[in-house]
Amino acid sequence: MEEVSIVGVDLAKQVFQVHGAAADGRVLFRKKLSRRQFAKFMASLAPCVVAMEACGTAHYWGRELSRHGHDVRLIAPIYVKPFVKRQKNDAADAEAVAEAALRPTMRCVAVKTADQQARAMLFRTRDLLVGQRTQLVNALRGHLAEHGIIAGQGVRNIARLATRLEEGALPDLVRDLGRLYLDRIAQISAEIGKLDKRIAAAAKENDLARRLQTMPGIGPVCAMAIAAFAPDMRTFRRGRDFSAWLGLVPRQHSTGGKQKLGRTSKMGQRDIRRLLIVGAMSVVHWRGRDGGRPGSWLARMLARKPRKLVAIALANKMARMIWAMLVRDENYRDPTGAVC
Repeated sequence: MEEVSIVGVDLAKQVFQVHGAAADGRVLFRKKLSRRQFAKFMASLAPCVVAMEACGTAHYWGRELSRHGHDVRLIAPIYVKPFVKRQKNDAADAEAVAEAALRPTMRCVAVKTADQQARAMLFRTRDLLVGQRTQLVNALRGHLAEHGIIAGQGVRNIARLATRLEEGALPDLVRDLGRLYLDRIAQISAEIGKLDKRIAAAAKENDLARRLQTMPGIGPVCAMAIAAFAPDMRTFRRGRDFSAWLGLVPRQHSTGGKQKLGRTSKMGQRDIRRLLIVGAMSVVHWRGRDGGRPGSWLARMLARKPRKLVAIALANKMARMIWAMLVRDENYRDPTGAVC
């Protein structure tokens, strides 16, 4: 068989579609393989470029195929879609992946290590538990509101709800079910506290996370999210590219030499973007109580823009500063108070 230059793979749980092509793009083979057959086939294949969509199992297979000498390239699905010809099926998807990887300007996703994915699992597990706790709190507030018991939003008002639940003239069934909610909320809160301690301990051991926490608005959770989800900062040419990767830059719709900028694109890593905006909101709230430091960028923005808009602009600026800090191996420094 002629030498294979690139292999496009459409990943799945059990059945994999493989598309092999020569250097000039000619099709050499199309195969549908089981999970075990795929592992054996790729191990027997001479080292070549292996392209896959950046999905849930792609990083595991990327590490496995790299051990056999293959050059693994993970491509975002949104960049593969334009190369699908007419009907969508596994064979067309595998061919589209190979076609996309042949483009010299195609952007690829770095293969994550097992340690990076473990840190990502820690962060995502905490995020899941926080969401479950929020659901339980909102459900309890809604049920008790139907019986005339009103409390503000947030976990901080749970103690008030518990007191009203015991003191109010409520049916026994409502009181019993309310206690069930409260027990589950307390259990999840304890689990979240344990995860917070693990994240804080991991942030102390990680050099990158320690450096990031020198910036106002970045705590252990945000620092570990950046360490877990962000690629090597040297893959970005400048800070704006990292900010665009997070989806913190305006959406462009320019033509004819005229620039038209819209709302924030939100096309990027959602977890880091959300945490940066939350951190920026805390900085705006804390430093903006008296209007900000006189003459600083934050003070000038607060004087003429809404606080939420200022927070998003600050998150954009924070992303660019994070890029500079990690590329230059420096801690945060703002000696003149130009930002905060």
